[in-house]
Amino acid sequence: MSDRQQRAVLGTWPTPLEPLPRLARALGLGPDDLWVKRDDLTGLGGGGNKVRKLEWICGAALAEGATVLVTTGAPQSNHARLTAAAGARLGLDVVLVLAGSPGASESGNLALDGLFGATVVWAGDAGGPALHAAAHEVTERLRNRGAVPALIPFGGSSVLGARGYVECGRELLVQAPDTATVVVALGSGGTMAGLVDPLGPERVLGVHCGAVADPASTVAELVSGLRETPCSPDELRVRLDQVGAGYGTLTEQASDALTLTARTEGIVLDPIYTARAMAGLIAEVRDGGIRPGERTVFLHSGGLPGLFGHSATLAKATAALASAAPVDAYAPEPPAGR
Repeated sequence: MSDRQQRAVLGTWPTPLEPLPRLARALGLGPDDLWVKRDDLTGLGGGGNKVRKLEWICGAALAEGATVLVTTGAPQSNHARLTAAAGARLGLDVVLVLAGSPGASESGNLALDGLFGATVVWAGDAGGPALHAAAHEVTERLRNRGAVPALIPFGGSSVLGARGYVECGRELLVQAPDTATVVVALGSGGTMAGLVDPLGPERVLGVHCGAVADPASTVAELVSGLRETPCSPDELRVRLDQVGAGYGTLTEQASDALTLTARTEGIVLDPIYTARAMAGLIAEVRDGGIRPGERTVFLHSGGLPGLFGHSATLAKATAALASAAPVDAYAPEPPAGR
């Protein structure tokens, strides 16, 4: 089957590459040194990096006659939200097997899951292998009822899904062939792995977000599946210093990065992935791994809806309103003599 036949068309390509001059200056870089690859503008269901992966995964599912997509995630999973949107676009039912229990949140990505018509199965405190086992059980129940389920891996991160980011890396080679470093959030690993294949490991910096136990080995295994020569975890550039207290927490560094990016460029990051990735980029500048005079590209992998389901981030953003300058500070001075 050809690549064109296997892919389901879900997104709008290529995504834009835009300069970030004010943020660059704030970080001590030149105005042309820092750019953003807008994979938050992929078009489907609120956008994000999972659209590229789902084009390949859903294409294969359709070729196999699937009638329902099943996947896993956290309650505010961007991948789950975009799987729900892809199912709506393609006319497939979607079942999301999510960690946790109902009632903890009804906003952010969860609200969109419902809007797109997905069914949510709550798996309690299950995580990792237990969550995967719960999804397998749901898949078997669907098959016994006569459906044709396709089980999509956590985060859409498989060798097949990573091919979407091979395409993204090729886009970047056309848009900015002189790129020295691409900074990307490292969640389930497929986005970074796909970029490493065409760009090389020396040009891709992954910022670990706490979603998997061994991020470098996870990415290396996926890269090895994409090419003929194996990839060693030691070849990869991975920052491990931005996880903080855990995957779902808002770190001080991520909060600062989210605020700085919003106030210099009007671009919104999410608290779990892209804010951590930007915090990693800032740390890499501080440590000398990203230098003035070299082009750095920040891969914006989306996630905005998740911000509205993250109470700590919303509280910080709302509190910032109280510290803003009073309206009187912007009022014109009265004319002289009055």
